[in-house]
Amino acid sequence: MTEIQTVTPHDAFEMLLAGNKRFVAGSPEHPNQDAARRAETAPAQNPFAVLFGCSDSRLAAEIVFDRGLGDLFVVRTAGHVMGPEVLGSIEYAVQVLGSPLVVVLGHDACGAVAATRAAVEDGATAGGYVRDVIERVTPSVLAARAAGHTENADFIAEHIRHTVDLLLDRSRLLAEAVEAGRVALVGLSYRLADGTAHVVTARGIEVPGHLS
Repeated sequence: MTEIQTVTPHDAFEMLLAGNKRFVAGSPEHPNQDAARRAETAPAQNPFAVLFGCSDSRLAAEIVFDRGLGDLFVVRTAGHVMGPEVLGSIEYAVQVLGSPLVVVLGHDACGAVAATRAAVEDGATAGGYVRDVIERVTPSVLAARAAGHTENADFIAEHIRHTVDLLLDRSRLLAEAVEAGRVALVGLSYRLADGTAHVVTARGIEVPGHLS
């Protein structure tokens, strides 16, 4: 199952949502996962979307969006925190590979957000580089607290929005591509229990209200 090689940001978003619907319904098609696709993508890749998501083992992008080889360019870190390597990877997918869609994928019950809330609210500390992850999530937690939020879902949504804003703020290449209409940037929140992905924020694309 191979789509056309050139898709718009809207087309890419629709393809991603369609795969998630199949996954949720328990009727995945497992597209582009056969020997023919393996041979087709061996010379080069042309992913229609970049997935920048949390490293959580329950959040495997190709599974929850029912995609296959060469479809998604996946970057994952704990709590979807970013550094130069993440920014460079996303810019590579957009500039060199021509991906028209970038998705920030967060989820409920995120351990990084929970650990950061504990650090901010109770003074709980973490050792090693886990502390670095917590420090990078802290601005999101502080913003959610300042807005009066108390529910975990609101903290998750705030962190997803913050990550989207940070991507556009730190990457001129990505910001210019979104401004020009070549790329869309969408923040999604994934629900572990039912497998659904819901829109938190979107830039460069119109998203129907029922998807939020």
